[in-house]
Amino acid sequence: MGLPSIASYPLPTRAELPAPRVDWTARRERAALLIHDMQNYFLAPFPAEASPISSVIAHVDALRRHAHALGIPVFYTAQEGNQDPRDRGLQRDFWGPGMSTRPEHQDIHPQLAPREGDFVLHKWRYSAFQRSNLEPLMRARGRDQLIITGIYAHIGCLMTAAEAFQRDIEPFFVADAVADFSRENHDLAVTYAAGRCAVVTTTENLLETL
Repeated sequence: MGLPSIASYPLPTRAELPAPRVDWTARRERAALLIHDMQNYFLAPFPAEASPISSVIAHVDALRRHAHALGIPVFYTAQEGNQDPRDRGLQRDFWGPGMSTRPEHQDIHPQLAPREGDFVLHKWRYSAFQRSNLEPLMRARGRDQLIITGIYAHIGCLMTAAEAFQRDIEPFFVADAVADFSRENHDLAVTYAAGRCAVVTTTENLLETL
């Protein structure tokens, strides 16, 4: 129960990604950026100065800065500490009670701290759409594409991509801006997303496209 220790591993390169099944292209006037669960509690199991997390933080930051410059809405998910067991639900059985309200648990990584005008959504389940107003906030701004970054790739990031697809929102799963328990889990998420619900892409590609 609880989070595992995570060993360093290399992020996938563009050449290693599965071929896309769809021809969606991210557009600045349609896209929103999601920074998923980049809180200290979830980052703690990673070797801080090594791949993947050091590179992921840099890539998410680059995408965030680009989004701000282009007027693309930026959304964060963040869990609350000391959750009531009734709110935590079945996640408690798999992951224990979760984080506390201490800054070393609950705060978003300082390099990625939300800016004025960004949206911070309380996170209750794997998918960012569950028990949140992510979709209404996107629709109100004419956004029907979601660029997904953060952790963990095969859990919340993948579930969010699958649910976006089911809501007719085009997901873009950024393979080198997500991190996971292992390269095996990371590749599982990338393969499933590419084959079933999303365009899998890279930070560099999105910076060029947008």
